[in-house]
Amino acid sequence: MTKAQIAKYIDHTALAAFATEKEIVKLCKEAVTYGFASVCINPSYVPLAHKKLKDTDVKVCTVIGFPLGCDTTESKAFSAKDAVLKGADELDMVINISEAKNGNFDYVEKDIKAVVDAAKAGASEVNKKIIVKVILETCYLTDDEVVKACIASKNAGADFVKTSTGFGTPKAPDGTALPNGASVHHVQLMKKTVGDSMKIKAAGGIRSVRTAEELIKAGADRLGTSSGLLIYQNWAD
Repeated sequence: MTKAQIAKYIDHTALAAFATEKEIVKLCKEAVTYGFASVCINPSYVPLAHKKLKDTDVKVCTVIGFPLGCDTTESKAFSAKDAVLKGADELDMVINISEAKNGNFDYVEKDIKAVVDAAKAGASEVNKKIIVKVILETCYLTDDEVVKACIASKNAGADFVKTSTGFGTPKAPDGTALPNGASVHHVQLMKKTVGDSMKIKAAGGIRSVRTAEELIKAGADRLGTSSGLLIYQNWAD
């Protein structure tokens, strides 16, 4: 895989609460220069990113219900349509993790579908295509819950399932911090569940060429990372 090809896997990401306008402008310039798939930013910066990327191939990606997923369905749907109307091309929404842990996957599916429907409604108003990615936050879920969340995402009409926000804080019973990002195991499980009917985005903790290679081999179609520039620069053609 060439540098140009790996670039198309990367969602160039800046989701820190303290990200500045200057940093978002820089992010957009880097994405254009290196040919990344998108920039992934917080919703308040969507108009700025849309302005900077308007005449380029780089997509504007933003997040919905991020990072906890526990917003009401109505607020998620409003945020989704609002983001699309303001220039977003792709939405990464977080499932209601609490309801997934409750075993209420009917709720999870309806929550996702509401976002998909709202996003499509907004997209039709501005005559554009919209992509919805569903963040499962796999660090909190059992394998069975991951599978059920993938099925809910598929049934709801989403385009991607995504591993993580990168903001999760899972802990062992003794309080020890556990990994919170993408893993080969979860990507493989998600791929096995959705097959070719959906795409897969891996995110969280992707900071090296080796990790990127392993996740792509496992089935990832997109990589969400704030280290995209480093991965690109270290990638061997």
